[in-house]
Amino acid sequence: MSSASGLESLHFEFAGSRPAGAFADVLVGVVGSGNLEVLVEPSAQPTCRFEVQTSARGFGTIWEAVLRDFHARHPLAGVVVSIHDMGATPAVVSLRLAQAAAEITP
Repeated sequence: MSSASGLESLHFEFAGSRPAGAFADVLVGVVGSGNLEVLVEPSAQPTCRFEVQTSARGFGTIWEAVLRDFHARHPLAGVVVSIHDMGATPAVVSLRLAQAAAEITP
C-alpha cells in the first residue's frame, strides 16, 4: 500500500484457474465522481493481479473482499487488472469488473 498525489495504491494477486488466453486490452467505465475505470490486459503470469489507485483512502479490506468475490466467480489467470477509482461503491466496482470479464471470456 502506498500513496501519491492523495491516491492510495493497493495491490492484490490471486492464483487463477481459468487462463484468459489471447485478447485485446479491455477498458470499461470512466474515471469520474463516484465511478471508476477498469483496464484488463493480458499477462504472461499464471495469476490475476489487481492494481488499484483510489481516492477513497483506508478501504483496503473492502477492496480485497470485493476483488476476492469477483475472482471466486471469474478465476481468471494471465491478466492484470488496473482500476482507477474516484469513490465508486462496491456494487459499481463489481459491475465494472463483470463487464470487463464478459469482454474477454467466451
